[in-house]
Amino acid sequence: MEAAVTSHKPVEPAVPARAALPEQGAEAARRGAAAGAPGAAARGASRGLWISSTYFAEGLPYAIAHKVAGEFFTAAGASLEIIGLVSLYGLPWNLKFLWSPLVDLHGSSRRWLVGAEIALAVILLGLAAAADSGALGLVAALFGLVAVAAATHDIAVDGFYLQALDKDAQAAFSGLRVGAYRLALLAGALLVALAGWASFGASFAVAAAGLALLAGAHGVGLPRPAAAARPEAAGTGAAVGLRRYVEPFRAFLRQPRIASSLAFILCYRAGDALMFAMSSPLLKSLGLDTAARGNVGGIGTVASIAGSTLGGVIIKRWGLARTIFPIALMQSLAILLYVALAWSRPALPWIVVLVTLEQFVAGVGTAVLVVFLMRRCMDGYKSSHFAIGSALMSVSATFAGSVSGYLAARVGFTAFFAIAFAASIPGVVLSRWVPRD
Repeated sequence: MEAAVTSHKPVEPAVPARAALPEQGAEAARRGAAAGAPGAAARGASRGLWISSTYFAEGLPYAIAHKVAGEFFTAAGASLEIIGLVSLYGLPWNLKFLWSPLVDLHGSSRRWLVGAEIALAVILLGLAAAADSGALGLVAALFGLVAVAAATHDIAVDGFYLQALDKDAQAAFSGLRVGAYRLALLAGALLVALAGWASFGASFAVAAAGLALLAGAHGVGLPRPAAAARPEAAGTGAAVGLRRYVEPFRAFLRQPRIASSLAFILCYRAGDALMFAMSSPLLKSLGLDTAARGNVGGIGTVASIAGSTLGGVIIKRWGLARTIFPIALMQSLAILLYVALAWSRPALPWIVVLVTLEQFVAGVGTAVLVVFLMRRCMDGYKSSHFAIGSALMSVSATFAGSVSGYLAARVGFTAFFAIAFAASIPGVVLSRWVPRD
């Protein structure tokens, strides 16, 4: 149900702990792993551990800037219009492509990753201090800082993943990656439940401690892959710097069938973005308090983790070309479950069933988008290219979410979620026209 890979949205053999394998060595590693070579299982477990922890660390700040922020202002009694405007915290994800080349050009993805996690821990400590003080303006500003630091962290995590793994492993671990991200969304739901039981200040303090521990673990334990070579700009001085900055964007736009790819990325999660922005107010209107909404959201997120894992398996077995359209269609149809929810206003057990089923399907859909975005990333610019793709994906989430409160207040929840379903149809149609390799 979240908007980005990421969501947002939307995905290589083993890499040793200290260096990336050359191409021939990577091929040998694949053959060795397939033959049950000693140490292959251990390498796979090690990769699984850092992939899980880095994508959990990526998803948690996103959950705080979107889900927890929305719940905070819902609990504070804000209007639907104000709650919808919480989606504007997605702007750093929309704009992160503007500074994504800095991650490729200065320092390493690994260093940016750890530094951003430290910054997030510090900001969340400030949020913990301010949350229960009644200083809503300060809280709103701190949520904005969380969003900027989290978007930068996204660039680094995605770039590190693409640098440390080859194409085969990227696809093989896509389900785990999305699952770990969604596990962080579950943690976000638990933070909401904790806020209902204790306070939002306590929730943010717990999140700050978690990110501080992850920063320490990643600083010590992440592998150190070799940096990929990239074309060098001719000349000297400021002109060279500008060309180096612009080249990732030019390379991205030179890809085959880029127009259809861009349109698909923009439209794929538009319906989900509308639905997600008003999900908490809908559940509140159905009689669920903050703790209950956190519990229902947690159950749904567990289902989404299962869905993302299944999505990774499906894509690995049948390939992106055969799965992208049916999964896009299934994701679109699942929005109708929220139409039913708003129209019938069922009892709590049915609310849980419908939310859980929608989240399961959304998890499958996210795995497809993640793989599609990764296939659009070129060597030497992987951090920048994934940032560009995921930023475009989040544009629809920010725009749709920011107007969702005004629209829902005007037409009512049932018609609103029907509009969200209609907004998902262009993404389904475009899935038939995009590159599938």
